[in-house]
Amino acid sequence: MFMRSLFLLIFFMINDVHAETVLQGPNLGKSVSNVVINRWNRDVFPNGEGLPEGAGNAKKGAKIYQQQCLSCHGVAGTGGSADELAGAQHALTDDPPDKVIGNYWPYATTIFDFIRRSMPLHTPGSLNNDEVYALTAYLLVLNGIIGKDQIINKTTLPQVEMPNRTGFINAFKD
Repeated sequence: MFMRSLFLLIFFMINDVHAETVLQGPNLGKSVSNVVINRWNRDVFPNGEGLPEGAGNAKKGAKIYQQQCLSCHGVAGTGGSADELAGAQHALTDDPPDKVIGNYWPYATTIFDFIRRSMPLHTPGSLNNDEVYALTAYLLVLNGIIGKDQIINKTTLPQVEMPNRTGFINAFKD
C-alpha cells in the first residue's frame, strides 16, 4: 500500500510539473494586439449577422472574376487547378458527386465569408467589401440562384434561398 501511494505521489508530482510547462507554452511567436484580433474577427453568420456595408452585382463580379479567380477556378467557375464553383454535371448522390455552390452550400452568406477570408489565394483578404459582394453575386448567378441584375448586400444576401439549405443535419438545435 505504501509503495502504491508513493508511486501515485511521484506520478502526480511529475505530471503537475509537466502541466505547468504546458500552460506556459513553448515560447514561440508573439502576443497579438486587440487591433489585429479585431481585424480578423469578422464572423458572418447564416442570418447575415456580421455582414459589412457594401454592395455588388454579377456584372461587376464577372470582371473581378476574370482578374482574380479565372486562373484557378476556370471559365465560368467550372474548375481548373482549384475546385469547380458552378456547372455541376453530377448530383450530390452520384459517385463521384459534384459539390458546387449551387448544389452543396447551404447559406449564401458563407460564400461571402469564404471569399473575404480566403480569396484570392495569392492575396487573401485583399478584396474590399464591394468586390466580395460582386463576386458573390456573380457566383450565385452562375449557379442559377439569383437573377443577373440583382444587387447583393448585407440585407439581400441572407434572403437568398440556397437549394441545399435543408441538406445538412443541425447538430445544434435551438
